[in-house]
Amino acid sequence: MSEAERSRRWTLALGIDPESGPDPLSPSDRRMSDALGALYGGAADAPKKGRGGLGGSAPSVAKWLGDIRAFFPAPVVQVIQKDAFERKGLRQMLLEPEFLATVEADVNLVADLVSLRSVMPEQTRETAREVIGKVVAELMARLEARTAEAIRGALDRSRRTHRPRFADIDWPRTIRANLRHYQSEQRTVVPERLVGFMRQQRRIVDLDEVVLCVDQSGSMASSVVYASIFAAVMASLPVVATKLVCFDTAIVDLTEELADPVEVLFGVQLGGGTDINRAVAYCADRIERPAKSHLVLITDLYEGGDADALVDRLAALSRLGVNVIVLLALTDTGRPAHDPALSARVAALDIPVFACTPDQFPDLMAAALRREDIAQWAATQDIKTIRPDVG
Repeated sequence: MSEAERSRRWTLALGIDPESGPDPLSPSDRRMSDALGALYGGAADAPKKGRGGLGGSAPSVAKWLGDIRAFFPAPVVQVIQKDAFERKGLRQMLLEPEFLATVEADVNLVADLVSLRSVMPEQTRETAREVIGKVVAELMARLEARTAEAIRGALDRSRRTHRPRFADIDWPRTIRANLRHYQSEQRTVVPERLVGFMRQQRRIVDLDEVVLCVDQSGSMASSVVYASIFAAVMASLPVVATKLVCFDTAIVDLTEELADPVEVLFGVQLGGGTDINRAVAYCADRIERPAKSHLVLITDLYEGGDADALVDRLAALSRLGVNVIVLLALTDTGRPAHDPALSARVAALDIPVFACTPDQFPDLMAAALRREDIAQWAATQDIKTIRPDVG
């Protein structure tokens, strides 16, 4: 690396010092430095201007967004935006329609908009709804087909088909049926006829019931967004009956809104305390056929209510035959912050407790509907489950 390139990189990293000599940056580099310096500050301007400083007008923020989007890919832009929202004064920008019209939308932004919707002016509220609708549409396109494929019917291993989906191929039978097509040169079997399992559609009177019970405290914001979208997708499938219940210290049953996931998100009230026991009690009262029901409790298990009563209630549901699963987070990272003590107590009930990503959730629900061992499923996905507290 040349001395000039080394100087350029250090200048971009540390900011421009007018007393250090000639400016080593090109006009393009200068724009990049200014865009980053406006948010993070630099070595030279930090003592004078402090950190931050995007200003108070939406047009300047729009220009700033245009600059960072010109130099960085979308995932980096989203990280920078998140930093901007968390710095003093910049959250106010979310209340301005001009800003929302230019922002690079993602799940974190949706959570911010949902949390601020009650203080938005009407004009901004409509713009926010459009932004949320765009993100929801993108997530639905990414997740809907896979979720429907995973959940639509359980494998019926008593029936066979010669046109199976890839995931349903019975490889031992397929290999035996095609042994005469063994290719010695390639040392492999070329299957001309596939043998697989057929899927069966469930009768309406025999539908499994899935209840998503979602903690809407501030720390669970991204999980709420993803859970709401999955609930809307699952509600559109004729093979399961889906309910969505969100809670903090209050309970909001959004089941009737599932036809419109944007409306669901606008019905969520992020923030507040947490009373998990009360929410589980509400869901338990609405479970009609325990042996055909699945309760997916999405919470970090930081209980603000009665933790002992919560453990007793979850144990009672499990004894009745309800398939109880606790997800500590449903996020892109799948790495939760959670209450380790209460998590271990729940795990001791033989209830699986772990976190997963949105891409893993469809397969999780398919495994749950087939009543498979969820802890074993998690192990195949390299997901770390919470160890039970046996003390």
